[in-house]
Amino acid sequence: MRQTLAVLLWLLPAIALAQDFTTFKGHGGPIMGLAVSEDGQLASASFDNAVGLWRAGTPTWLEGHEAAVIAVGVAGADGILSGGDDFSVRYWDVQEPSPRVLGRRTAKVTGFAIAPDGARAVSASWDGTLQVWSLPPSSDGPGAPERVLTGHKQGVNSAAFGPGNALFSASTDGTIRLWDLTDGTSRVIVKHGFAINQLVVDPAGAWLAYGAVDGVTRIIDLATETELRDLSLDRRPILAMAHHAASGQLAVGDGEGYIMMISTSDWRITHDFRAARQGPVWALAFSPDGETIYAGGLDDAIYAWPVDLLDRFDAAIDGERSFLRDVETMSNGERQFMRKCSICHALEDGPSRKAGPTLYGVFGRTAGAVPGYRYSDTLDGSAIIWDDETIDALFDIGPDHYIPGSKMPMQVIAKPGDRADLIAYLKEATTGN
Repeated sequence: MRQTLAVLLWLLPAIALAQDFTTFKGHGGPIMGLAVSEDGQLASASFDNAVGLWRAGTPTWLEGHEAAVIAVGVAGADGILSGGDDFSVRYWDVQEPSPRVLGRRTAKVTGFAIAPDGARAVSASWDGTLQVWSLPPSSDGPGAPERVLTGHKQGVNSAAFGPGNALFSASTDGTIRLWDLTDGTSRVIVKHGFAINQLVVDPAGAWLAYGAVDGVTRIIDLATETELRDLSLDRRPILAMAHHAASGQLAVGDGEGYIMMISTSDWRITHDFRAARQGPVWALAFSPDGETIYAGGLDDAIYAWPVDLLDRFDAAIDGERSFLRDVETMSNGERQFMRKCSICHALEDGPSRKAGPTLYGVFGRTAGAVPGYRYSDTLDGSAIIWDDETIDALFDIGPDHYIPGSKMPMQVIAKPGDRADLIAYLKEATTGN
């Protein structure tokens, strides 16, 4: 019922298309990563610390990460790889109740590449390394990577397998490296100058596509290692890429909410679709038949767009589709909540899939007291009582100073008037009246 209602609300100007547009709801935070198995099962990574597995729109939750999950990969019929802000690489057998922690890095895990034969996977990390893992894992205990690849000067954002033993990686250091997994050696094949966020490699090894923080989308001829096409538009940064080899489609998502669809046969932009009026497109994946593009961003829903109808959706809504509400319709206090709090906290009573505890009834409540929520050790037995004064102090100096060691991200609301408006909004929104 909620899914049908969401579709109707989004497509009211084009109701005839409603059956062709789908949302997947259930996560409690932004969608950071997407992957699709050969049989069509969608896997999602979210800021709510969970991995979602979706069949016919119904989620199964894989829980165990201690912070936001930002990367997910499908490994064979029953294997899922996930990683994120808790620095861990986890392997899930969907037939088993709990994950195996393959290893931990010294920085967040940002992406996965799965070998075409499914026998190996590579995880990328902001510690500047790539880790090569044998699949499936051979035992139940903590594992060790088959190899650790070092060479990038800064964090690694993306990786992709090429033919044979070739691996490509993109880094914040502005380079793309080509690795020989036989001996672990590498060399730089692209020097961009700005951080490279995403890359995709043609399975046949003819070309490589990459997207960067300065908005560049370029195609590299791998035979000559020279630029083949520049498909950059005036939007930045590039945050997501997906490739469907059989249909020759490349999808590119950016920080301004657009999805650009490219034909790899003639390097023509076939669609340039505004999927979100506000907020980025962080995650993209194709359905196995290439007829649907899945997208995720700041909203806690996954959107499935029929590729052949993208132009019709665009025309029907005049570019006004949005993952988020229009800020002009909100009071200043609600705007502060949406910007600073809504990703992690719900306002309603009862269980929530968001990364933080519900704020329902927060005034007069002792910090660390919501039943069932796993707080950080620093809030166990806390003497803080949430009221006007303590909430004001929390955002005046920032959670990292007010409650050192808590899981709350560092953020400050500098203007006293903005803090007062937030407090007034929370009083109204969290009382249940």
